[in-house]
Amino acid sequence: MRDDEDSPSPSEADEADADREAGKARERNRRLMLAAVKGLREVLPGDSRFGDPLSVAGQEQSQAIARRIAELTEERPSLLREAGLSALQVWDAITEGPARRGERELVVLFTDLVDFSNWAMRAGDDAALELLRKVGEAIEPPVASNGGEVVKRLGDGMMAAFERPNEALEAVLEARRRLASVEAPGYRPRIRAGMHLGCPQKIGGDYLGVDVNIAARITEGARADELLVSESTLAHLDRESLRVRRKRFFRGKGVPQDVAIYSVKPR
Repeated sequence: MRDDEDSPSPSEADEADADREAGKARERNRRLMLAAVKGLREVLPGDSRFGDPLSVAGQEQSQAIARRIAELTEERPSLLREAGLSALQVWDAITEGPARRGERELVVLFTDLVDFSNWAMRAGDDAALELLRKVGEAIEPPVASNGGEVVKRLGDGMMAAFERPNEALEAVLEARRRLASVEAPGYRPRIRAGMHLGCPQKIGGDYLGVDVNIAARITEGARADELLVSESTLAHLDRESLRVRRKRFFRGKGVPQDVAIYSVKPR
C-alpha cells in the first residue's frame, strides 16, 4: 500500500514526460537558431569568426567589447553571444573597411637594431631594457608624426604601417637622425629597415599576409643604416631626391624572385 502511495500517478508521469519532451524541443530549437545565426554571420560583412583570440587582439572598441562577450560566454555558446558578435562583426568591418579585407594598399615597414642581441648578452638585461626604452623614444614618434601606425614592437625592432611610401621614408630618415643621439656603453645603436607596398590583411590589431612577410624578409637583408625597398614602393617615391641602387643579388627567403629590391638613401 505504501509503495502505491509513493509511485507517481499516471497523470504525474505523463506530465513529467511532457516536460522532458518540451525541454528537448527547446534545446533543438536553440541549436537550430544558433546554427542559423552562425550561418547569417557567413554572409554579413566582415570576419565571420570575429570574436576568436586572433580577431579581437587589437585595441579598437569593437575588439574590446567582443573580447568581453567571448570571455563571458566561453563555456556555452548562446544566441545572445552570436547576435552580439554579429553586430560587432559588421561594426568592425565598417570601421576598418578595405584594410580588413586586404583591399587597401599600405606600406609595411620593419626596423631592427643591428648587433643588438650580441651586445645585450654582454651588457645584461637592465642595460638592454634601458637602451630599448631610449630607442623607442627615438624611432616611434616619427612614425606617428608622418601619418603612420606602430603595429607592434618586436623586441629590438618594430613593425609599422603607412598609407604613403614617402611618409614611411620620411619616418625612417627622421628616426635615424633621432637615433644618432642615443648612446650605450660599448654599443652604437643603428637600425636596418625594409619597406614594401602591398595589400596586407588586417585582423585584430595586426596585419598578416604575403606582403607582410616580404617586408620582413627585405629588412633581414639590409645592413646597418641601410633602407631597402621593393620595386612597388620605389615606384611611388621621388627618385630625383634619392640615390637608388638595385640589389641584384638579393635573395631573401620568402621574397618572390620577380620582386626587385633597391637600396635607397637621400642625396
